[in-house]
Amino acid sequence: MELKSCKYIVKCIDGDYAMLQNLEDPEQELKQVARAILPPEIGEGTKLLYEFLQYSIVE
Repeated sequence: MELKSCKYIVKCIDGDYAMLQNLEDPEQELKQVARAILPPEIGEGTKLLYEFLQYSIVE
């Protein structure tokens, strides 16, 4: 089984959730993710890398 990494950008924050847009496939539907599993310092426009079942901030 191959684990894939993905890059996202935080499009908006709505309470306890963030809506993420896939940077590699922007036409894809936004992904709703609980803020509890995201880095606490995220804001709208933050770029994230998802790999090894966790999110980290990228430049």
